[in-house]
Amino acid sequence: MKENELALKAVQVEDTTIPYLLYDGPGPTLVLLHATGFLPWLWHPIARALKDNFRIIAPYYCDHRAADPEAGGFSWLMLAEDLAKFCERLDIRQPYMAGHSMGGAIMAIAAGKFGVDVQKLLLIEPIFLPQEIYQIKMQVEDHPLAGKSIKRRNFWNDAAEAKAYLKSKALFAAWDEEMLDLYVEYGMMPSDNGGLELACHPRREAALFMGSMAYDPWPVLEKVSCPVLVLEGENTENRGFIDQEKAARSFPNGRYLQVKDAGHLIPMEKPGQVADIMRDFFGR
Repeated sequence: MKENELALKAVQVEDTTIPYLLYDGPGPTLVLLHATGFLPWLWHPIARALKDNFRIIAPYYCDHRAADPEAGGFSWLMLAEDLAKFCERLDIRQPYMAGHSMGGAIMAIAAGKFGVDVQKLLLIEPIFLPQEIYQIKMQVEDHPLAGKSIKRRNFWNDAAEAKAYLKSKALFAAWDEEMLDLYVEYGMMPSDNGGLELACHPRREAALFMGSMAYDPWPVLEKVSCPVLVLEGENTENRGFIDQEKAARSFPNGRYLQVKDAGHLIPMEKPGQVADIMRDFFGR
């Protein structure tokens, strides 16, 4: 794809503007929603593999609303409603949907709570916390993910330094090389001090993590009537805390699939396999 095909578009949705990428193919619409703190450009290798079969739309959820992590952050219920209105505004009818981590949870809430009419739903390691967690009032520093993300390093002298830093971290060690390059190119931006900083500021990422606790999605999963496939990485760090098999059973038409030799970030580690799973699941 040419670089200009990776430029963000935007749509006004009531009181806010939501950016998105569009891969305008000939088939039915497939909506892709990224994980917390990440970005729609990381769907590019997967979208490239599927663009001849789908019209692909990938929203960008980072800063389309103001949110303070210390005041609860971005409620995922609000973000799910934004997704429902986003689909309405772009006249997206009966789409296929695939969401990773935060994106998967938000899509499930959009379908179960706000009635988005999805043909099939693929959830990649969705964040459905244990129900008792939603009753806890937690500060940023006490949240296991928000507390780390708000302290995330946010300056590199250049792209080479940034990529070397990422490759030294366990979170990025198994990433596909193209995915890593896309993250450096689109997930970072020029800093006011020279060099590069994260496009999704650490405080924004922390606000997204904090918002996960604002709404318990478990009661609405049974209202999602379409076929649902839940993917879990064999080596995910979330195992034992998030029960993806229980999540799959909570949907009336849900099933579970484990992806071998993958962690939580399955699309970044195995984009080719994810594209194949999407093609198989959505194409049946």
